[in-house]
Amino acid sequence: MSDGEEEEAVVEAVVSKARQPPPRETWDKKVEFLLAVVGFAVDLGNVWRFPYICYQNGGGAFLIPYCMMLVFGGLPLFYMELALGQFHRCGCLTIWKRICPALKGVGYAICLLDVYMGMYYNTIIGWAVYYLFASFRSELPWTSCDNPWNTLNCTPVFDLTPNDTSSTSPAKEFFERSVLEQQRSDGLNRIGPIKWSLALCVMAVFILVYFSLWKGVRSTGKAVWITALAPYFVLIILLVRGVSLPGAAEGIRYYLTPQWHKLKNSKVWIDAASQIFFSLGPGFGTLLALSSYNKFNNNCYRDAIVTSSINCLTSFLAGFVIFSVLGYMAHVQNKSVDQVGLEGPGLVFIVYPEAIATMTGSVFWSIIFFLMLITLGLDSTFGGLEAMITALCDEYPRMLGRNREVFVAVLLTGVYICALPTTTYGGVYLVNLLNVYGPGLAILFVVFVEAAGVCWVYGVEQFSSDIECMLGHRPGLFWRLCWGYISPVFLLVIFVFSLLSYEDMLAGDYVYPQWSINMGWLLTASSISCIPIYIIYKFLITPGSCLKRLSIIMKPEELSETTAINTSYGTGTHV
Repeated sequence: MSDGEEEEAVVEAVVSKARQPPPRETWDKKVEFLLAVVGFAVDLGNVWRFPYICYQNGGGAFLIPYCMMLVFGGLPLFYMELALGQFHRCGCLTIWKRICPALKGVGYAICLLDVYMGMYYNTIIGWAVYYLFASFRSELPWTSCDNPWNTLNCTPVFDLTPNDTSSTSPAKEFFERSVLEQQRSDGLNRIGPIKWSLALCVMAVFILVYFSLWKGVRSTGKAVWITALAPYFVLIILLVRGVSLPGAAEGIRYYLTPQWHKLKNSKVWIDAASQIFFSLGPGFGTLLALSSYNKFNNNCYRDAIVTSSINCLTSFLAGFVIFSVLGYMAHVQNKSVDQVGLEGPGLVFIVYPEAIATMTGSVFWSIIFFLMLITLGLDSTFGGLEAMITALCDEYPRMLGRNREVFVAVLLTGVYICALPTTTYGGVYLVNLLNVYGPGLAILFVVFVEAAGVCWVYGVEQFSSDIECMLGHRPGLFWRLCWGYISPVFLLVIFVFSLLSYEDMLAGDYVYPQWSINMGWLLTASSISCIPIYIIYKFLITPGSCLKRLSIIMKPEELSETTAINTSYGTGTHV
């Protein structure tokens, strides 16, 4: 070979190497990935929603539709996202080049939904931070009615009577009149100024999130050792304490007693499907992002089974913790269990603190309970924001990927500023609105399109071949049937029924003004519209005839290249 040829070969090798993507960062330890996935899936909903939904929909009988929806709907979608992220090794934006370029709008929709979620979910964690600081005193502030925020209707817990509807408990008034101070607003028509003590608590949450995300999986992997494991330690302590209280057995009986006749009601099956979907969390881009940092031949099938099972068992365990205390409160107030139980924030910010205030060592129980809520919430907000960060850094590696620390700081600052209205005196109404119309409805449609794109456009057979490339064997017939038929229908049914019952999601004493409902639908449309807008954009910029354009934008751009690169990364033994 001549000197010129050798020089040309060297230049070509350098250029070829420069074109290849750098080796992707991976988790230091496999257990850190598992903790991150479990931490994301196990969130506040496991504590404040599952026990109530289980009791409301047939008690022990509810476990039948719950497990069926897990097996045929939630688990296949969970496995699908872990496998997609691990094979393509990128976030929810770049991945569509390799599946179906026309559906890249799904990725942008997910990023927008993650922003909406960050705007209100971190505020709820901020409420828990406020309670945590309020617990560090000799007597919990929601124990008595002798505080400046109390009204004449305030009645100590032991003095409440079963049929008294005018009296309010000290815990309820502390949450509504001291933490939120919602009496100083006129609802959404005049939400009032920012309550700076709450704003500082929410800022503390964002600071914690920043230092858990700024270095990528290196920092997140260390944070999840605390945020994913601490809730289990506290749940077990609270369970031991709860079952020892008088009346606990009655509460657990309410929780588990099967009501078989309720299984004839379609609402029970829809509630089971919704609970499984929102509990496991496919569609938020988080599972894609977290699994994209795995080694190529990691056993993601086993990971899906293990982590989804842990999530469901945690929900079941939380039911014993919650209902043992509800049984105790019913015993104290001489009421039935269904008269003291609430769903959602009211359960963990009113009913449970109310019970804690009556226990010996109430300060200790309050501190560990709110520490548990904070760690449960932090894991989920890590996951949602990491999904958006990974997606944008993968899509714009030179501009954002190389300056991740600065980008994360700017992004979180922007989300925090957007979240400040939720820390006003009327912020709680905005939190509820964002919860329903932000990700609540739109995510169902977005994940349906995602599943349809993977299973119907990319194809179940191609997807199965990708999994075979990673694991050495093809998924069984059950998984292929679920991906091809059952899971997309599962999502579509939940979406339709959620649309029909959206008014029930905002049920309560406060009547939302019509303009706020219209604004909510605009929020929902803002994310969903990303999908058709991008399809039209991609179609218009693609050259050729109409049929040729459609063929090009539906065909993966980088399939062969991705397979070659990932196969080279995947050498080695299974993790």
